Amino acid sequence: MSKQRMLLVINPISGSINKDRLREIVPQRIIAMLSKDVDVKITEKSGDANEYAKQAVEQGYYGVIVAGGDGTVNEVATALSGSDVALGIIPSGSGNGLARHLNIPVDVDLSLDVIIENNVVACDYATVNDRPFFCTFGVGFDAAVSDRFARQRKRGKLMYVKSAIEEFVKYRPKEYTIKANGKEITQKAFLVACCNASQYGNNAYIAPSASMTDGLLDIIIIHAGSPLNTAVLGVDLFTGYISRNTLLQSFRAPAATISRTEDSVAHIDGEPIALGNVLDVKCHSAGLKIFVPSKYQEEFRPIITPVNHFMEEVRIAMNNFFNKRHK
Repeated sequence: MSKQRMLLVINPISGSINKDRLREIVPQRIIAMLSKDVDVKITEKSGDANEYAKQAVEQGYYGVIVAGGDGTVNEVATALSGSDVALGIIPSGSGNGLARHLNIPVDVDLSLDVIIENNVVACDYATVNDRPFFCTFGVGFDAAVSDRFARQRKRGKLMYVKSAIEEFVKYRPKEYTIKANGKEITQKAFLVACCNASQYGNNAYIAPSASMTDGLLDIIIIHAGSPLNTAVLGVDLFTGYISRNTLLQSFRAPAATISRTEDSVAHIDGEPIALGNVLDVKCHSAGLKIFVPSKYQEEFRPIITPVNHFMEEVRIAMNNFFNKRHK
């Protein structure tokens, strides 16, 4: 019985999407195109999305559609990992890292089209000390920025940039020991990132060539440089040329252990978290089923891929703007 049902989980405080419209159009189109009934749950607090998704797994639902930001997507994906229940994403956060990696449009109708295509792919996910992540886990500068940003009273891209600048002024590299592929390295680094997907969100590509279907994590080590070199690195983050930057060292591995002498903050998909000094990271191959575009490809081309994604999002934003004005 439940295989004929899907669950829509809505975070009411994420983004500017009209949640009443979501509750109306998603069930209508899913019923019409996939012949599956849709239950709707609205989150009220952190953890609700995870609990609703767990119930859907227990009851054998066909899929769970989440309308929310990266945090809500992480909650639902965590519950679905290792199950046969597929994840559908209607991106409505600020970063939308997983959706952007998978070429899921940041638009309600177009992202719903992806789910209706019913193209489900078994993707990798990862864990650090048994805590799941789906885009990136990191220690160092990016984690410090996430922690500072989380403590701000205001949100948004400008506040994130402000947090990054304030942290950069005082941040100092830390020493890490990384064991992977039978090798061990110890060195000071600006940050260490373990990437299942290519970007943090907002089309900031920390691991442009990362794949969610290869059973491997891209381990990124960024060394400290001069202010000028670091500024260039920031540009490379958005153009896709970061892999060529001399401050960056990278390799791929199915698992890694990161040890550090200082118990500082880490981040999981952009959310700050305390994890201790020994961090065991693992890739779980094909462990999460996700609705992705039928023409989805993971090939990345510097400049071209970021520009194409940017132009597509501009086109979507302009269409939405003019459609609202003519209603």
